[in-house]
Amino acid sequence: MTKTKTKRQAKTPTKTKITAHLAGKVTCISPVGFHEIAYREFGQTPAAGNVLCVHGLTRNNHDFDFLADQLAKKGNRVICPDLVGRGQSDWLSDPQHYQLLQYNSDIVTLVAERGLKQFDWIGTSLGGLMGISLAGLEKSPIKRLIINDIGPKVPYTALSRITSYAGSTREFAELEEVEMYLRETLAPFGPMTDEDWRRMAETSSSQTFTGFKLRHDPHILQNFRRYFMFMHFSLWSYWERIACPVLVLRGSESDFLTADLANEMKRRLPHADFIEFEGVGHTPTLNADWQTALILKWLDQTEYRQK
Repeated sequence: MTKTKTKRQAKTPTKTKITAHLAGKVTCISPVGFHEIAYREFGQTPAAGNVLCVHGLTRNNHDFDFLADQLAKKGNRVICPDLVGRGQSDWLSDPQHYQLLQYNSDIVTLVAERGLKQFDWIGTSLGGLMGISLAGLEKSPIKRLIINDIGPKVPYTALSRITSYAGSTREFAELEEVEMYLRETLAPFGPMTDEDWRRMAETSSSQTFTGFKLRHDPHILQNFRRYFMFMHFSLWSYWERIACPVLVLRGSESDFLTADLANEMKRRLPHADFIEFEGVGHTPTLNADWQTALILKWLDQTEYRQK
């Protein structure tokens, strides 16, 4: 097991516009009907490998643009979905179905439609929880698992913090107000430049007749809070059954993946590797070379490790 600490570097270099090779939607099913989830795909086929990148609770697939571009340049085919209720995907008519089983069911439909038999999984926050639960299942198609700043359980203090903003129905008069809001509520994210915050505002909001609204259903928090805060739900049993190579990314100032929780994860899954980013909270944004280079290096080094 390795543990690497990295320090926050200077300003992220200015990025050129990143465009996916393909964008589409796939029809999925819930107990109350059908819905579509959107995805964007980078790279060409045939590819050296397949990678699925899954975002956090209130985020969308654009969070992985920089990393997906880097992975595609290495010869991979990279698929970045919008979970139901986020981004360009449909919203559910019944909020009680915003939960892990529904999210994972949708992803299984997506990978089947895109013809993936096996793939690497990179999941941030909620996307990491999904990856843990899928990788811990028998005959899982996940070859390698990278989870970004999350563990098998969610601390109460972290849940309390996101409760203050994740269910917001606020409307904004100008795009600049969206950016200011994101800078405030997502302040622990890092690294972020002025360009990054502006781009996040553009990709996280939609223009309406009266201004701008965030691109996620405010009801997505309902079940997340109920399961982890009131039902003391955890994924330890899944975590302990994971046999594939695992890399855990952690912000040194994270309230979601605390030092104590990380140590418990190491104890329960000794073959997992860990990288800690200094000066970053929840979450490392994976939008700078000094973060993505470590991910690419780990993938290269674990290419021939078997389940």
